[in-house]
Amino acid sequence: MCGIVGLFLKDKALEPQLGALLTDMLITMTDRGPDSAGIAIYSDYSEGNGKLTVQSDNPESAYPGLDSQLSEALNAEVSIRVLDTHAVLETAVEKTAQARSILTTLRPGLRVMSAGESIEIFKEVGLPKNVADRFEIAKMSGSHGIGHTRMATESAVTTEGAHPFSTGPDQCLVHNGSLSNHNSLRRKLIREGVQIESLNDTEVGAAYLTWKMQNGATLGEALTSSLEDLDGFFTFVVGTKDGFGVVRDPIACKPAVMAETDQYVAFGSEYRALVNLPGIEDAKVWEPEPATVYFWNH
Repeated sequence: MCGIVGLFLKDKALEPQLGALLTDMLITMTDRGPDSAGIAIYSDYSEGNGKLTVQSDNPESAYPGLDSQLSEALNAEVSIRVLDTHAVLETAVEKTAQARSILTTLRPGLRVMSAGESIEIFKEVGLPKNVADRFEIAKMSGSHGIGHTRMATESAVTTEGAHPFSTGPDQCLVHNGSLSNHNSLRRKLIREGVQIESLNDTEVGAAYLTWKMQNGATLGEALTSSLEDLDGFFTFVVGTKDGFGVVRDPIACKPAVMAETDQYVAFGSEYRALVNLPGIEDAKVWEPEPATVYFWNH
């Protein structure tokens, strides 16, 4: 089952509404995935700064003093913004990889949700409305974002197994479907040095795209290659720092609909996820074709 939503804003005047619009779309997809939910927001960033979004099952003990300890270890300024079980750590972009490594020692239980200059990922177990409310997603602004409501079929209902998955800087992926060759591909990608944290087949899909792009492919080229290298049925919606992509497998048995206006491009597993978007009555609405890559960027 599962539900996917995505919104790529062309009109900067809509950016303060990104979180509210995505939250409404996400909640509409609740009956497609009531187990867990998550949203990736591509927000404003300071040039030269990088972000790590982390999650803890025990935030009351994990986050107090973390910014000062990390700052001392890095010999660099670190800020922290705590949102429920998650926190966004910000420091100099060249220190981000080192900060991620140090975190495993400072707070062994922390999970890294995303890393990059722009991306912030928030996900938890629970109904989409409850998850969105916990992180106050509706108050967030940004240029584009992707959301997912999960009905767990191939792995346990956990925060670790929730979407979106991020396996590279400012990259994320959500998925509706099932990959049949994810175990063999996971082993190959780990040998290639790609970091994979969960048993979820979607993270393997994300890691595959990261690996292709690390080896020189554009996102569009990586998505095209996925049609040959990934077995199973899938609809992928992918985000990068300045882009938004969609691809469906050649059979395309999972539902998908898109809409485009002068102000935005939107994706939903069903049309009802899009009905409250501004100007939807005048939008170009279509079902994305099988085995066809769609991509927009700023």
